[in-house]
Amino acid sequence: MKVTTILTDPSTKFIVNNLYPLYLHDLSEIWGWKPNQYGVFEEDDTLTLSEQNKVFDIWWEKPSILFPYLIRVDHIPAGFALVATPPHTPPGSEFYMNEFFMLRAFRGNGSAEAAAVQVFNLHRGSWELHTNPTETNKRAQSFWRKTLHHYTSGSYQEGLANTEHDGNKIVFRFNNRRT
Repeated sequence: MKVTTILTDPSTKFIVNNLYPLYLHDLSEIWGWKPNQYGVFEEDDTLTLSEQNKVFDIWWEKPSILFPYLIRVDHIPAGFALVATPPHTPPGSEFYMNEFFMLRAFRGNGSAEAAAVQVFNLHRGSWELHTNPTETNKRAQSFWRKTLHHYTSGSYQEGLANTEHDGNKIVFRFNNRRT
């Protein structure tokens, strides 16, 4: 199994856009979301996935601030990671894992952890990432605890916090700056 994480650009962003509705579908199980009347996971009357994807164009408009990565396993699109830098990070963080997603077919075999490590290694400094703290999200909580424990040799912080835009979250912080 070969895991690669590559920075996408406007010519390849459609692959991340293709995966995004699957990510929202997975999140609907955790958050209890329902699609709108047109079958799109949005609260408003967004008609198409193409319309929905326009919101994410910002990821390709700020190449030195926002980093949209495509994750491939054996050359097959398997997920994505969206990494932000200031001013799109929580205070005190240089990097923020805004979104991280792996298709179900690629979970549980180490490829997600390998991809996360590749992304972390591309950006050295203080990191923060959040995940839903509810019982319905135990798999992601376990994934991040295990991955960060392995990556940092247990040198990360975890706590509950009321985030500015998303309510209560488990917040993970670590620093991977080389000394």
